[in-house]
Order: sequence, then C-alpha cells, then structure tokens
Amino acid sequence: MNPLIIALDVESAAEARRLVNRLGDSVSFYKVGMELYAAAGMEFVRELVSAGKQVFLDMKFYDIGETVKRATAQVANSGVRFLTVHGSGAVMRAAVEGRGETPLRLLAVTVLTSFDASDLEDLGYPCTVRDLVALRVRKAVEAGVDGLVCSPLEVAEVRRIAGPEALLVTPGVRSAGAGQGDQKRVATPSEAMRGGANYLVIGRQVTRAEDPRAEVRKICDEIGPHVTMNL
Repeated sequence: MNPLIIALDVESAAEARRLVNRLGDSVSFYKVGMELYAAAGMEFVRELVSAGKQVFLDMKFYDIGETVKRATAQVANSGVRFLTVHGSGAVMRAAVEGRGETPLRLLAVTVLTSFDASDLEDLGYPCTVRDLVALRVRKAVEAGVDGLVCSPLEVAEVRRIAGPEALLVTPGVRSAGAGQGDQKRVATPSEAMRGGANYLVIGRQVTRAEDPRAEVRKICDEIGPHVTMNL
C-alpha cells in the first residue's frame, strides 16, 4: 500500500491537473481542500474519481445536523473515499447517518496541526492540546466514524485510544530539512508511520518541488517497508 495522500492545495483545476499528470502512477490518492474546492468544486472531484484516483475531500463539515447529513449524502454518492467532519458529537452522528451504507469513510478532525496551546487558549479551551485530542478521539469512537485526522505528534496516543481498526490520517508530515510552513505540530514520515498512522498527507514538499515524482520517491524511501508503489 502507498500511504501518501498528496494535497492539491492549488489555485485551479488546471494547476491540479498538471500536478496529477506529472506524478502519474506514483500517486493514487489526492486531497482536495477548501481552496481547490472553491475554485473547481465537485466537478473536479468527479474528474479525479473518473480517472481512477482516490479522493480525500477535506471540507471539515460543521453545521446543523440536517445540513451535515444531507451534504454528506451528496459526497457519498460521488465516489469520494474520505471526508472530514468536525469532531463534534452531533456533527459526527449526522455524517454517519448521511453516508448510510455507502463506502465513504468519515474522518473526524481532532485539533488542527497549525494550532498549539496558545491557540486553544485564544479559543477559550481550558485544557491542553493533548487533552482536547483525547476527548475528541473518544467522542469519535462513540459516534461511529471510521477514523481521525491528527497530528503525527499525537498519533500514537490516538491509536491507543481509537484502537487498531481506526483509520488515522496525519497532516503536518514532512521530511527532515523540509520547510515547516504554517504547521506547528509536525514530524517526519517515518516517525508518523511508526506512531501508527495509516496515511500521510503531504503538501508543499511534493507540490512545490522541482521534480514532484522524485520527491515522492524520496519520501517512500524514508518510509521503507510501509509502502509499495509504482515508480
């Protein structure tokens, strides 16, 4: 299995398409987040699915239950593989209801990897990042979602709480020496995999590389036995 999910955090479908073409069969899983979704919408998501790619739609749904349920049902019918929702009990339960018996997998967001203790204090949370992550993991398990998005620094603890069957997806992953960008809680690919991650979301290290395919090869070499791929 190739555990890499490449984040298509670009401005247009044309730019995303060029990157997907450059990566070829070395990558089969892509994340579509808010920027690309705002530019190209579900039309581009369906284009990726039609091309045989797996899609992680990172929309972090957070709204009243009925809205989340109905929106999740729309995503479930599109062929998307992963969808993110906020780690609120009501939101997660609504998403579970909305996806029904489809193969869509729901991932609850714990705490953004761009957040640290000062950000939680600013939001009024009277707890540590670790405590909030643990609370949201327990709530996610109770709600019946399939997995979680978490920092690689917390993935081992999330795995311990969520159990062996949970899907754990870790952003904030980059090779040693790669730029940290706006992330605060980061680790290397091998550290994230050793901690128990199933999938690694990789962005700028690949998408802004002179040779994206070579950068994918470098990351996969770091991961070693955790990956099989076409290069």
